[in-house]
Amino acid sequence: MIKRLARCIREYKWAALLSPLCMIGEVSMEVLIPLTMADLYDYGIVLQDMQTVVSKSILLVVLAICSLCFGVASAIFASRAGTGFAKNLRHDMFHHVQNFSFSNIDKFSTSSIVTRLTSDVANLQMSFQMLIRMAIRSPMMLILAMISAMNINVRLSLIFCAALPILITCLVLLVPTVFKIFDRVFRTYDRLNNVVQENIHGIRVVKSFVREEKETEKFTGISGSIFKDFCKAERIMALNNPIMQFCVYGCMLAISWFGAKMVIASGNNPAMGLTTGQLSSMFTYTTQILSSLMMFSMVFVMLTMSRSPLKRCYELLTESPDLISPTTKPVTEVTDGSVEFTNVSFRYSATARLRALKDVNLVIPAGATVGILGGTGSSKSTLVQLIPRLYDATEGSVKVGGRDVRDYDLQVLRDNVAMVLQKNVLFSGTIKENLRWGNPDATDEEMIHACRLACAHDFISSFPDGYDTVLDQGGTNVSGGQRQRLCIARALLKKPKILILDDSTSAVDTHTDAMIRKAFREELPGVTKLIIAQRISSIQDADLIVVMDGGAIADTGTHETLMQTSAIYREVFESQRKGGDE
Repeated sequence: MIKRLARCIREYKWAALLSPLCMIGEVSMEVLIPLTMADLYDYGIVLQDMQTVVSKSILLVVLAICSLCFGVASAIFASRAGTGFAKNLRHDMFHHVQNFSFSNIDKFSTSSIVTRLTSDVANLQMSFQMLIRMAIRSPMMLILAMISAMNINVRLSLIFCAALPILITCLVLLVPTVFKIFDRVFRTYDRLNNVVQENIHGIRVVKSFVREEKETEKFTGISGSIFKDFCKAERIMALNNPIMQFCVYGCMLAISWFGAKMVIASGNNPAMGLTTGQLSSMFTYTTQILSSLMMFSMVFVMLTMSRSPLKRCYELLTESPDLISPTTKPVTEVTDGSVEFTNVSFRYSATARLRALKDVNLVIPAGATVGILGGTGSSKSTLVQLIPRLYDATEGSVKVGGRDVRDYDLQVLRDNVAMVLQKNVLFSGTIKENLRWGNPDATDEEMIHACRLACAHDFISSFPDGYDTVLDQGGTNVSGGQRQRLCIARALLKKPKILILDDSTSAVDTHTDAMIRKAFREELPGVTKLIIAQRISSIQDADLIVVMDGGAIADTGTHETLMQTSAIYREVFESQRKGGDE
């Protein structure tokens, strides 16, 4: 996992290398300062040698300035490397998600993907910055301070060895317990984001059913769960600090006791054992050694916390898209808009017992208009989603232009198939920007022509800013029917060979629906049109009508033929006519 995520450092690798190097320089200066102060006291102040006092004082100032410069440089490089790593990681994850098929996206909830791209990456960014600074500083400080302390007095330095087993035992006991809690916390964050997303997206429904209090209770419950888990983890990790403090002050007391005896025994003579200056340096090294151990334990905790985000980001990065273009000689041209289903069956997952589609056989010539009718759950949308290869057939084959869709380059295939989905999606920006999703290079004339075909030009022109009118996120500042017509115009701008309308005129009136169908017949004769509709009037004039029931094709034919041969079609027609009469 670390090796894969390390690739995200890329152009910031020099900053990631320079930060620990500068940190080593800072630590080296800090370790030299106590030795210089000991010499200043022992050979300058005690012996009243002003030349030594001045020279050692100047050296102390130089060491302090160098330590400051190294520390600032390390922080700057670490910040640049950390933010750059996070930027690249988000880019790689988001770019990878764009290649996911619907089945891949179904595997991860939307809220989980959002959490991984935001909170998880932020945690990894902090951990990475700490890794290239504190994780270098702690062991380097420990090693250099220990060497310096032993250089002063080996026997006195052995006191530190008594503290190490206590600190290591503390980490071994605390960390595994805390990791389990943090692992649970990050999964709970997914649920929290899911509640927020659902509530904000469906705020109109929440308010219309007066469910604000219930939604608040749901949010508070999940938020409270995160609070409890964090408190539990913090209580456990809080034990780390007093244990560390016990070791620090215990070592200082022991050094004070034994060190003072050595100073008295030596008569403050360096040649006899230990001087006052050296003893004061030992106190400094005691603080440095044990504080580096405390810092190391904090790094260990942070890295433990980041283990779950690391795993979750790795899962997203290494998820293999189910649908990819052929690796050898993909077909790069769709010759026409003919569609053929041969013994097609489909399951949404390998473990699903029921088939969404069952033994579908259907031939649609290029340029034909095909209506698809069926009850809720009859897999009408599933059928058409196999054409642009949003899903792959579990059994059988789907052909477009006489070639299996699995032989095509995915981008080529989808560029030639335009879909207006059941759920109309517009993005924040101007109407013009939304329309050009269908064709970024479309001229204003082409855009206006597509909007005329979709019966959208008149209402767009009625806006004060026309095609430059800014749409809110999701297009909430236009009506449902207007959103549908804008989505149809956007699809038409692709100039596709196959146009799929998935119940995409349900929010427009019958007159507008008829005008759109008339425009399609007259202006798009060579485009294969598949229209899923609930109103028979929307598909009555189609060249072929497909009646679906329970994931299978129940009947096919023209309106007149189905009125005579299909009981399902006839029943729907009679019920809609009766409803219209009433």
